[in-house]
Amino acid sequence: MTSPSSRVQTNRPAKLEPNTPPGKQLRKPPGPWRIAWASFRRNPYAMAGLIVLSFFILVGLFAPFLTSYDPAKIDLLAANLKAGTDGHLLGTDELGRDTFTRLLYSSRVSLLVGFLVALGSVLIGSVVGSISGYFGGFVDTVFMRLVDVMNSIPLLFLNILVLAIFGTEFKYLIMVLVLTSWMSVARLVRGNFLQLREMQYVEAAKAIGVSSWGIIFRHLLRNASFPIIVNATLMVGGAILSESALSYLGLGIKAPQTSWGLMLSNAQEFMLVDPMQAVYPGLCILIVVLAVNFIGDGIQDALNPRKNTTLTGRRLERWRKSFSKSGT
Repeated sequence: MTSPSSRVQTNRPAKLEPNTPPGKQLRKPPGPWRIAWASFRRNPYAMAGLIVLSFFILVGLFAPFLTSYDPAKIDLLAANLKAGTDGHLLGTDELGRDTFTRLLYSSRVSLLVGFLVALGSVLIGSVVGSISGYFGGFVDTVFMRLVDVMNSIPLLFLNILVLAIFGTEFKYLIMVLVLTSWMSVARLVRGNFLQLREMQYVEAAKAIGVSSWGIIFRHLLRNASFPIIVNATLMVGGAILSESALSYLGLGIKAPQTSWGLMLSNAQEFMLVDPMQAVYPGLCILIVVLAVNFIGDGIQDALNPRKNTTLTGRRLERWRKSFSKSGT
């Protein structure tokens, strides 16, 4: 007979003592997404950008409840009214349409273009980059030369040419912006796959019979998701700027729809009469793009495992009180 104290210890979790608070020893460690969110929250610029972007999204969604005017209704008798005249908060444009209402509804189109273009570019770029990086060889050569050809073409002129040929419908605008924006994502994903495909878990997956497509989409693409998310966030701002430029040139959104770029295009003829008609949409574009860039930088810092963390004096003192044996 062996005494209880001489029994072999196992790896089974020890039972909690009666005086131990529940969950004290069984607290689940934070996952990578929770750690990233905690780091993101400590970035004041990123949080400010998130608040601003959320504000514009909510404003666009609830635009019918925030104004009683129709953004496409023309009233020539009320054209070019100053801000605050006859209930028009920001005045009216050259056709008597309420400027504040058009700004609200323009946020819908501009943000929708930004998110759809970013999503489509990430999907195409991720597929091309993952296949190129994993298989390598001839496949890699073909895809990367295609990327080089696309990068060598002036994209703005290509967008203008395609829209001039096929028309300026909303679907064509999204398609042409997606087809000219996926190359950076493809290069990024390819670079990550060239490194990840040499990992031991990939060799283990091959040994147990996992197919190449299973390794790509179930294992490697997950581990390459962090840089893809960062790049997608930054692409939203670029897509908004591209749509604004094309609308300013008359090849983007058409009436009765409205966007910030279209408002800028309509206001250029009245810069001397009412320059604020161009300031309002231009300021919205500036604020939203700046907010998206702040969010992208914050996500990049939060997901960067090699980031050097600097502790403030207050946080360092709190850490000492929590973990130091002497409590000093």
